[in-house]
This record gives sequence, structure tokens and C-alpha cells, in this order.
Amino acid sequence: MPETQWIRSSYSDGTGGNCVEWAPGLAFGGDLVPVRDSKDTGRVPLSFPSAAWSAFVEGVKRGRV
Repeated sequence: MPETQWIRSSYSDGTGGNCVEWAPGLAFGGDLVPVRDSKDTGRVPLSFPSAAWSAFVEGVKRGRV
């Protein structure tokens, strides 16, 4: 993946626990959102359809995920 800005989840507490990052600048054609593990940034990111990613984020915000 080219060098880009990754945004860490605001739910991260900064202690190195479970955390994901996403890269809005790498969203593929606006339909796929790249997501990676913040503790293992060398791995290939997963890509999720933007609608699925949005639903996941909204679920987290509402405490449903």
C-alpha cells in the first residue's frame, strides 16, 4: 500500500490493546474502505464495502457491536 494517513479508532485507549485504523485516502473508488490492525501495520489491510463499514461504525457508536 502506498504511504498514506491512517486514522486510529477513537475507542483506542492508547495502551496497545485491540485497535483498528482506516485510511480514507485509500478508499477504492469510494466503495471499499481499507482497515488494518494498528499493532501489525505491515500486514495487508482488509477492505470492506463502504456501506458495511459505515454500519459497523454506527453500531459501535450506539454500543451494539
